[in-house]
Amino acid sequence: MDKLKLWERYQKYLCVSPEIGLTLDISRMGFPDDFFDAMGPRMQRAFGEMAALEAGAIANRDEDRMVGHYWLRAPGLAPDPAVAAEIEFALRAVREFAAGVHDGTVAGPDGRRFSRLLVIGIGGSALGPEFVADALGSPADRLKPYFFDNTDPDGIDRVVAEIGPHLAETLVVVISKSGSTPETRNGMLEAKRAFEAAGLAFEKQAVAVTGKESGLDRTAAAAGWLARFPIWDWVGGRTSETSAVGLLPAALQGIDIDEILAGARLCDAATRTADTRRNPAALLALMWHHATDGRGARDMVVLPYKDRLLLFSRYLQQLVMESLGKETDRDGNVVHQGIAVYGNKGSTDQHAYVQQLREGVANFFATFIEVLRDRDGNSMEVEPGVTSGDYLSGFLQGTRRALYENGRESITITVDTVDARTVGVLIALYERAVGLYASLVNINAYNQPGVEAGKKAAGAVLALQGKVLACLRESGKACSAAEVAAAIGAPDEVEAVFHILRHAVANADHGVTMVKGEEYCGSRFTAT
Repeated sequence: MDKLKLWERYQKYLCVSPEIGLTLDISRMGFPDDFFDAMGPRMQRAFGEMAALEAGAIANRDEDRMVGHYWLRAPGLAPDPAVAAEIEFALRAVREFAAGVHDGTVAGPDGRRFSRLLVIGIGGSALGPEFVADALGSPADRLKPYFFDNTDPDGIDRVVAEIGPHLAETLVVVISKSGSTPETRNGMLEAKRAFEAAGLAFEKQAVAVTGKESGLDRTAAAAGWLARFPIWDWVGGRTSETSAVGLLPAALQGIDIDEILAGARLCDAATRTADTRRNPAALLALMWHHATDGRGARDMVVLPYKDRLLLFSRYLQQLVMESLGKETDRDGNVVHQGIAVYGNKGSTDQHAYVQQLREGVANFFATFIEVLRDRDGNSMEVEPGVTSGDYLSGFLQGTRRALYENGRESITITVDTVDARTVGVLIALYERAVGLYASLVNINAYNQPGVEAGKKAAGAVLALQGKVLACLRESGKACSAAEVAAAIGAPDEVEAVFHILRHAVANADHGVTMVKGEEYCGSRFTAT
């Protein structure tokens, strides 16, 4: 297609949403002229399902619960006045607590003001807060944020070392909806140990964000933590950023959470329209359907040309892949749905994987995110009449063109700047696009049976570990993995036993040594 015809296609299909400061360009997607007509009935059905969800219909039938993250930024939409009141009370509590921390009313046990923030969570309890913290953070942050977002001991040690002598002025926010998430519990216990080693009372510097009457809620209440904030059962982890999960850390950091909420609320309003061509979330969902044949045939590559949006692709990995990666549809048919998401940032990706995107296997579609404003204030010229930001814009346009010329499809989202309102818009845009796409392909976007299966499998391995180490200690002799597996009555678990023993050897606290055999897998292990 020549450039003038491409310009005509751009004008025809550009979605302009001035109310949220965003444009969406789908002109580089190769859908046919009759695509919108063909998909119209399914799209209207998706709009109807979304309206029912927002009105309080049971959307997660696995857990028999509503899905109400849209109410978090517009409590008046909640189907029950009591729910609306709870949302407003929680938001007010977040604002008041953050203000108290900032003015010193809420302080550590010695009266010292908090200057650091340690957030402990995983998945939806960490990815959103981390993305927002990185996107909107600055040297003027009221509290400098740190994260325990895994159960990796070395990663935990690195964060504690970075906080260093400031532990006494570190406020800890522990986030777990169920209150029993192992990774979060482990992080809390590790943090508590670090505080105690420094002669500090962990509970005097800790806050919980959790479900009512959860284990974490009871622990925080019994120990007299500084505060507790709610997560309701109708808020899923991956859509919890506009609840206390995301708003409390952001408010403590000094980010304007009212602007985040305003952006999300405006985007929700803009994406409720049933006029598909004016609805950017609907257009995203339809483009995903076109690009993947409605069955995940291609990956989604997210390319934000802005350093502040580096973590956006990680955030979207959970939102998109946990929501859409399902074995069965809503009728019980095996469909193996999903869209894989990965990304970097421009123009770093020019030197990373654009070579493959342009000339390698065509198993993807790209989403460029363009930010028009380069920085606050004027930029220097790196060449006559050219700034660093001009180069960044040029690389985006050049990469987009190079991909199109080689038959690679792309979407471009353009925003004016990265601020709290824009971040709220982007979060809400993708939340709704995911929900609409799920309706188009007839899957439940709001359950996660695969995650629960993984947790159960991990629990089984840890239970096996207890038997393996007990057996080795009781035997008093060197044993192979096969011998230990047979002794505990689990000969078919010999590979898992071998991995358990090898990990125990590498960590002296387990008290296991290894003598390598001629055949590595026949090595023998001894409890010391």
